[in-house]
Amino acid sequence: MVTRAATTPGTGKVHLRLTSWGVASLGLTLVFLAPILSVFIAAAGDTGDLWPHLFRTVLPRYIGNTLVLMAGVACISLLFGVSTAWLVTRYAFPGRRVLEWMLLLPAAVPTYLIAYTYTDFLEYAGPVQQILRDVFGWQSARDYWFPEIRSMGGATLVLGAVLYPYVYMMARAAFMLTPASLFEVGMLAKRSEFWSVGLPLARPAIVAGLALVMMETVSEFGVVEYFAIETITLGIFNVWLGMNSLPAAAKIASVCFLFIIALLAMEILARSRRRFINTSRKSASLPLQKLSGGKALLCLAACLAPIVIGFVIPVGVLLNFVLKGYSLEFSNAQLSAAWHSISLAASVALLIVASASFLGFVAHYQGGKWLKRITAVASMGYAFPGTILAIGVITAAGTLDDGIAAIMDGVFGITYHGWLTSGVGLVAVACAIRFQAIGYGAVTTGLGRLPPNMMNASRVLGRTFAGSLIETILPLMRLSLITGGLLVFVDVMKELPMTLLLRPFNYETLATYVYQFAKDELLEQAAMPALFIVIVGIVPVVLMNATLRR
Repeated sequence: MVTRAATTPGTGKVHLRLTSWGVASLGLTLVFLAPILSVFIAAAGDTGDLWPHLFRTVLPRYIGNTLVLMAGVACISLLFGVSTAWLVTRYAFPGRRVLEWMLLLPAAVPTYLIAYTYTDFLEYAGPVQQILRDVFGWQSARDYWFPEIRSMGGATLVLGAVLYPYVYMMARAAFMLTPASLFEVGMLAKRSEFWSVGLPLARPAIVAGLALVMMETVSEFGVVEYFAIETITLGIFNVWLGMNSLPAAAKIASVCFLFIIALLAMEILARSRRRFINTSRKSASLPLQKLSGGKALLCLAACLAPIVIGFVIPVGVLLNFVLKGYSLEFSNAQLSAAWHSISLAASVALLIVASASFLGFVAHYQGGKWLKRITAVASMGYAFPGTILAIGVITAAGTLDDGIAAIMDGVFGITYHGWLTSGVGLVAVACAIRFQAIGYGAVTTGLGRLPPNMMNASRVLGRTFAGSLIETILPLMRLSLITGGLLVFVDVMKELPMTLLLRPFNYETLATYVYQFAKDELLEQAAMPALFIVIVGIVPVVLMNATLRR
């Protein structure tokens, strides 16, 4: 591993010294990067006349729909996230303390679940239109107009309603950390606290949160598939499975890669281009403005609106199905899906915590600048849609399977059946690559809070590097590792596209189980498993709120 970067006098050349720790770290990094590189290798394959046909016909529609969806979701996420963050941070009104964490609840609802529940809630046979017909005496759909939920507008609404917490978290943290002195300067100049002080200073954080929203929108599969909106992600899925062309799907994934690079660049620029320095010794927050009467009710309504849209209505629809007795029985299929989800999520969480800890510890305590950058790049899988990573994982695993088969047959005369591409392990590896950023972020955040000389003190006392990590660093990092593991656990429980693409036959998780029933218009029979996914998702909501309070 890189322990020192030495410059030879007069030459300017940098010599890097490697150890076994560094070699192992670089090897693990290559494992995480291999699927991403494999996408471009697969894209170089022969597609015949299919790719020119796709390029002329459907690819412009995929790109256009993706851009429109991203723009719509961005507007709703900014409206819900920034406005509510400012209200709960700047004003005191009844219910504010409760709303602070309730505004994070929509993050617990998987995007595909809110699409299924809103379709049932707003369709012609749903309760909303039934009430309208009863009240106004309408007899059929010809007597009135009602917006179609399965549309671009409907997808924009449901996605924005569950993704805005990314913006809310970042904006709220930025508003809370803005010193009172800066607001006071704005008030002395008779400028708007929000438009002239709060929003400009929070803009980098808001853009960073918005970049995460856009990444989730680009990678969305369940909503766009259910609403029949042809985006790039759905196009990858259809071309791969519907047209049985992995190279053509990889070429579309390469186009999607350009969107990801643009979003990553936007987030990096947001973090680096704009800063402010508070030179006062003590930074105090501005006292809350107390509101009452109509203003307090208006703030309460503004904060309740996204909660109702993104959490209360979808959970209420699922609870209604359960209370009516549609989904009270636990069949063997449901129990099997629950066990698969829990075991897969737990395995991936442990795998990510172990790999992220190893990469983070080695880079932090024995790595130089370049090793830290390389290991950080290994965690960028979260920025890529699940369908893209699925292509990369299956391509890399297939190449490795072919190599193993050639060696086993040529050297030992044993027939190898390609176990890497036909088991649940492939799903676990794909999820580990996808969510590595969560574990790595938790590790680096925890390391940043430790005293800088902790490792040196342990080594002076006679501990080896490995002994120091196990006996000194790991106990101090326990809370960060548990937090990262829980967040990964919940994300894997909700994961849909990679599991659909890579799972073996007759292997269902709760996400794929609910998807299969909802796709056949039988959501009420899968309401209980769907609620279980939401309940598990509330765990990181509590953790996120505790982090924001700190």
